[in-house]
Amino acid sequence: MELEPELMLQEARENVEAAQSYRRELGQRLQGLREARRQIKESASQTRDVLKQHFNDLKGTLGKLLDERLVTLLQEVDTIEQETIKPLDDCQKLIEHGVNTAEDLVQEGEIAILGGIGEQNEKLWNFTKKASHIQLDSLPEVPLLVDVPCLSAQLDDSVLNIVKDHIFKHGTVASRPPVQIEELIEKPGGIIVRWCKVDDDFTAQDYRLQFRKCTSNHFEDVYVGSETEFIVLHIDPNVDYQFRVCARGDGRQEWSPWSVPQMGHSTLVPHEWTAGFEGYSLSSRRNIALRNDSESSGVLYSSAPTYFCGQTLTFRVETVGQPDRRDSIGVCAEKQNGYDSLQRDQAVCISTNGAVFVNGKEMTNQLPAVTSGSTVTFDIEAVTLGSTNNNEGGNFKLRVTISSNNREVVFDWLLERSCGSLYFGCSFFYPGWKVLVF
Repeated sequence: MELEPELMLQEARENVEAAQSYRRELGQRLQGLREARRQIKESASQTRDVLKQHFNDLKGTLGKLLDERLVTLLQEVDTIEQETIKPLDDCQKLIEHGVNTAEDLVQEGEIAILGGIGEQNEKLWNFTKKASHIQLDSLPEVPLLVDVPCLSAQLDDSVLNIVKDHIFKHGTVASRPPVQIEELIEKPGGIIVRWCKVDDDFTAQDYRLQFRKCTSNHFEDVYVGSETEFIVLHIDPNVDYQFRVCARGDGRQEWSPWSVPQMGHSTLVPHEWTAGFEGYSLSSRRNIALRNDSESSGVLYSSAPTYFCGQTLTFRVETVGQPDRRDSIGVCAEKQNGYDSLQRDQAVCISTNGAVFVNGKEMTNQLPAVTSGSTVTFDIEAVTLGSTNNNEGGNFKLRVTISSNNREVVFDWLLERSCGSLYFGCSFFYPGWKVLVF
């Protein structure tokens, strides 16, 4: 059944728009292919340079034996490069064919549209028929950079002490690192970095995390250990940072190749304690408070209400002093001077003995006592807005979860008014307590 001229014209316009969108999508995939190709080429080139330099340093002692091994490894690099570039070449040819098809279809469609909707416009009819047979929503998959090889060489400088029979086993070429960064999560004044193993045959003993500002040329170590997650502190807000990780195999001394660097930043304002409070000494970034020997007492509050519902607020106790049941670490709706603890109305807190207080009342449930190295977290979510129908008072209900030493308590907190953000605070009656907030 033939279409009406107006419908054909409308369909032609839609097909032209679809072809233009298809062309844009293909262009983006071509860019992805170019980046993948560049990673392979550059890493292959860097690997060749590393291999050549390393073996040239050993040539004077090992002579022809090292030359033979160098040829073997370079051939391995060439083989990996050729084998891994070929699928990219095939994908590029497919995309370029699609680009040409889309461009031809756009040109033909534009010419057909210029002919109007007359009954004799055979070009419009032919274009409509042709466009209906072309799949303009079929886009080829382009691999992510972390999914394509990133060649590197693993070399042991102690090879001079190895006998001849071991020379031919010296050095390997890795097509990709055994670990990759999995996730970057912004925190106030910090970024949580999570990584994972991508090589099932690799057994990791330790991991090494480095970071740098994108304006810097030098990476610096920030963590070495067996965990697969670490929070990098002292992050300036709205500044781009790069992160990379490597691993050390079980029983080995050398580190693996670095992961593909990942970029991240935090838009959240860092948490800070209020400066100038006589009873506490603060770090340069004001995120660490130390109870000093001053006889002055009271609650040290945050400099601003920077904690928002839905976030996780974390306190890490670096050092401890003598505990007192009036000690407190917690959050509150507003600053109230004249109190020596957060064990008061419009506040929730935990004491150093593990007791939990809500609006000044001690709960039945209790957490373990706070010790050096303890981490106390607050997770608060809004439950209801407006007036409540119970007799407990308050018109704003929050669901609070306090966690410490692998235990948690969950309860509802009623405030007299709604709060878009909350203050945090702490109070200690004896010196020596040091608390980091993030």
